[in-house]
Amino acid sequence: MDNQVHNSIVSFIWGIADDCLRDVYVRGKYRDVILPMTVIRRLDALLEDSKDAVLEMKKRLDAAKIDNQWPALCNAAGQAFCNASPFRLRDLTSRAKKQTLKADFIAYLDGFSPNVQVILDKFKFRNQIDTMVDADILGAVIEKFVSSDINLSPNPVWKDEAKTIMRHPGLDNHGMGTIFEELIRRFNEENNEEAGEHWTPRDVVELMADLVFMPVADKIQDATYSCYDGACGTGGMLTVAQERLLTLARRRGNILEMLLRRKRSWPSLVRGIIAISSPPSR
Repeated sequence: MDNQVHNSIVSFIWGIADDCLRDVYVRGKYRDVILPMTVIRRLDALLEDSKDAVLEMKKRLDAAKIDNQWPALCNAAGQAFCNASPFRLRDLTSRAKKQTLKADFIAYLDGFSPNVQVILDKFKFRNQIDTMVDADILGAVIEKFVSSDINLSPNPVWKDEAKTIMRHPGLDNHGMGTIFEELIRRFNEENNEEAGEHWTPRDVVELMADLVFMPVADKIQDATYSCYDGACGTGGMLTVAQERLLTLARRRGNILEMLLRRKRSWPSLVRGIIAISSPPSR
């Protein structure tokens, strides 16, 4: 992802706060809406193409009276998570009545699998719904996040049916993590907080990963490795470490799996970046 694409996405998301949240939230509380909505939209974008398959699977599981449906539904989604509600996020933009929108948005959030529910609970995002509904801004926030002006999906968006002219490139996991970290940095600066307390610049993380792995590159074997971050914030150190080790392994022809472990050091903003960005390695 080049800097122009990165900056345009960050600026667009940052602008949602000024466009929709001004006069409803104080600036220090913008992140209580913007950060979880960024995660929700990323998850939603990852699940859009498999939505019909998930709903068809749920219909079959319901008919068979199967209680524990999540493994099969996640398998149908092709992800480690899924959403079993009948909605995609963009479906909610057509709601004319704010109480209908509220009910359907809650149903949409409740449709996520248990691992995503943990993320939403850590954000305490449901606490913001009444405020947004009462101020009649929930619909506007959703419309902004599903806007065709940005793409939080890993798949590119094309201007033409022949797919010859790209409108937006796909956003890979590394790019998504970088964008999220930049949003955190900006919100911390707005709140006169030290961004470094929760966020380490990506180039520093990459250097740290190189210092750890390069000296032992010739010792990498076909095995399962665990990587632990004892003070995990955004998960950037874990995802970069995983990327670096897998790259070194591929160069040597090794096949390995990485298990990422973390101790959460920032409970109020425990994000789904690891869940979003790091599918199990193969």
